[in-house]
Amino acid sequence: MFTVLKTDGNARLAEFTTVHGVVQTPAFMNVATQGAIKGGLSAYDLKDIGCQVQLCNTYHLHLRPGDKLIRELGGLHAFTGWDGPILTDSGGFQIFSLAALRRIREEGVYFSSHIDGRKIFMGPEESMQIQSNLGSTIAMGFDECVENPAEYDYAKRSCERTARWMERSKKEMDRLNALPDTVNPNQLLFGINQGCTYEDLRIEHMKRIADMDMDGYAIGGLAVGEPKEEMYRIISAVTPFMPIDKPRYLMGVGTPGNILEAVERGVDLFDCVMPSRNARHGHLFTKEGIRNINNEKYKNDLSPIDPQCGCPTCRRHSRAYIRHLFKAGEMLAMRLCVIHNLWFYNTLLAEIRDALQNGTFAQYKAKYVDILDTRI
Repeated sequence: MFTVLKTDGNARLAEFTTVHGVVQTPAFMNVATQGAIKGGLSAYDLKDIGCQVQLCNTYHLHLRPGDKLIRELGGLHAFTGWDGPILTDSGGFQIFSLAALRRIREEGVYFSSHIDGRKIFMGPEESMQIQSNLGSTIAMGFDECVENPAEYDYAKRSCERTARWMERSKKEMDRLNALPDTVNPNQLLFGINQGCTYEDLRIEHMKRIADMDMDGYAIGGLAVGEPKEEMYRIISAVTPFMPIDKPRYLMGVGTPGNILEAVERGVDLFDCVMPSRNARHGHLFTKEGIRNINNEKYKNDLSPIDPQCGCPTCRRHSRAYIRHLFKAGEMLAMRLCVIHNLWFYNTLLAEIRDALQNGTFAQYKAKYVDILDTRI
C-alpha cells in the first residue's frame, strides 16, 4: 500500500497505492469541501492542474445534500465526477471551528447545524457510517481538535478521549467494510494524533494510536493559532514515533514554506484551503513571492501572474486583465486565480518529489523556503 522509494534525511519520496489510484508523495490534497473547489472549479478541472487527491468534508456533506443521498447516487466518485483518490475528514475539525454550536461528551458531539440550527449528533460510529456512505478512498478517525493554547489538563483528557474514539472508529470501519452492500469495501482509515503543543502528550498519544495498526496517521490540531516554530517543534517530536511504513499526513497545513519544512521532517501528505481562499481575494503564489493582483501597479501590466508558471491562467491572461476582472466583480477572476494557485501548489509538490529523487532537496528548500511565503 505504501512504499518508500527514497529518503533524504527524514524526507521521504514514496508511492501510496489505493483502490482509486496511486498517489506520488509528498503530495498536496486539493480541498473540495462540499464536493467542489470554491472558485468555480470542477473535478475535471482538477485533472488539468495536476491534482492527485480530492478532499471532502464529512460534516458539510452530511448536512447538504446528505450522505444517504450520495450513497444512493453511487458515492462521491460518481457524484462529483472525480475518479482518483478522495479523502474525507471525520467532522472532528468542526468541533474546533463550530465551538459555539457544539457540546462534547464521551459518546460524541452534539451540534446545532450552522445552516438551519437543527440538532445533530456525531460520534465515532456515526462519522464512520457517513464516510462509508460517501465511499471515499480514505476515511479519517473521529477526533477532537483543540485550540492552541489549551490548558494541559484539558489537552490530556481530550487526548485520552480521542484515543478511545480512534478505537471505536476502527471497530466500526472494520464492521462497515465487511458489509455486502458497502460503497467502498476497501476504504482505508487514518488515525489522528492530538495533544496541542505538549510534546509528552503528543508522543504518548502517537504511541497509543500506532498500536491500533491503522492504514495511515495524521498530525492534527496544528496551524490553529500557534507560532510556526511551535508547529515545527511538534512535528519533529511526533514523526519519529509514526510508523515508517504508513503515510504521514499533516492536516490543514499550510503555506509553501510550511510544506517544505514539514517534508524535511518526514511528512508525506498535506491539505489546506489557503491556496484557493487566498486566490479568491487576488493573493497569488509565485516563485517570486506572494503577489496581490489588486495593486494599482498591475493596471497596465501585460505580464502573466508568474513568468515561470505554466498554468492555463498564466499562459493565456495578463495581470492587467485579471486585476480588471476583480475590480469589475467578475466571477472569472476567482476561477482564474484559483486555477493558478492550485497549479502552483501541485507543481511545488512535484518539484519537491523531483528534488528528492535527484538528491537536491536541501538546495531546493534553501532556495525557496523563505521567498515563497514573502509578500512582494
